[in-house]
Amino acid sequence: MKLRKVTAASATVFALALTATACGGDNNEGGGSGSGDGKTITVGIKFDQPGLGQKTPQGYAGFDVDVATYVAKKLGYNEDQIEWKEAKSADRETMLQRGDVDFIAATYSITPERQEKVDFAGPYLLAHQDVLVRADDNKIKSPEDLNNAKLCSVTGSTSAQNVKDKLAPKAQLQPYPTYSACLPGLQNGAVDALTTDDSILAGYAAQSQFKGKFKLGGFKLTNENYGIGVKKGSDLKDKINDALEAMVADKAWQEAVDKNLGPANYKNEPAPKIGDIKS
Repeated sequence: MKLRKVTAASATVFALALTATACGGDNNEGGGSGSGDGKTITVGIKFDQPGLGQKTPQGYAGFDVDVATYVAKKLGYNEDQIEWKEAKSADRETMLQRGDVDFIAATYSITPERQEKVDFAGPYLLAHQDVLVRADDNKIKSPEDLNNAKLCSVTGSTSAQNVKDKLAPKAQLQPYPTYSACLPGLQNGAVDALTTDDSILAGYAAQSQFKGKFKLGGFKLTNENYGIGVKKGSDLKDKINDALEAMVADKAWQEAVDKNLGPANYKNEPAPKIGDIKS
């Protein structure tokens, strides 16, 4: 009799386990519904951009992370229900098309070419291509002053080459593998300037080891409209737009800018209106 009781109890536990599995099996991911019914929502961010999206020993940090966390909460997900995935620039459209992530917030500029492949909520930040120089350098006051200057050229980026081609043909491009590698060179005088989006530059300059050592030129060479990418046709787009508007209205957007990019004296543009894409 004792053996039968144990067997019956085991069967009951097993049946309950099967029921739980069946009930939860379809809800492991956010699935793009934005309902919060699932256990997790998967979000793509950069892992290597200080101030914007960075994986640290303590977790994930940056302006894009704060925006994504706020949006996820409005969609019904707590912070511990967010699964973060690295979204490298070259992989973002593919990740959305395959359904690897529910949305991407990763310094993702809205362009006509990308809009053919994915949808965008936002924009949520208007950035500009700019230059970063040493804080005590007063020689570079305009893009033309980059003529004869040593300009860091990061492998795989066209920012420095664009400056040379269009604004400062005598700029001397100095190759470096990453933006992070440029910063010590800028600090010690091996290069005179570094160029990419001002938000990215501000994030690097805001790192504790570099505070007060660099400044932005404020040249606004291009407009970069950062949006949140979603799969083409996803109903998340409108829901994310609502969340972004709420973030601006309750001041959380400006607080996130100040916290993550303010230490570099980043003078941000006002929060853009949804759908207002600056050319």
